[in-house]
Amino acid sequence: MTGTLAFDGLAVPLQALRLLAVDFPHLPAPDIDLTRIYPDRLTLCFHDGLGVFEAWREALGVPPEAVTHTVQSGGSTHVLRASTVYAGATLHLRGYADVEPDGGAA
Repeated sequence: MTGTLAFDGLAVPLQALRLLAVDFPHLPAPDIDLTRIYPDRLTLCFHDGLGVFEAWREALGVPPEAVTHTVQSGGSTHVLRASTVYAGATLHLRGYADVEPDGGAA
């Protein structure tokens, strides 16, 4: 099994996920991405509006200036991104929201 990551190779992001559930049980649940390609990474995605992303960003103490904003899907979707380290894992936050006709987020 050379080159194959054992399940315990994901221990760092899994422990971070467990701590997030304990430390922030009141926050909206994210979509969660773990991958053996980046075994120290945990990605939390929010598709319920940018306010949910902001609540998590604030709770984790990520400064607003660390957030990047882009649009995708031909300009129809706002995307916010931020990263931090939490419990030894590289934690990526991703927030998605539809672009309103006036340019705001849904």
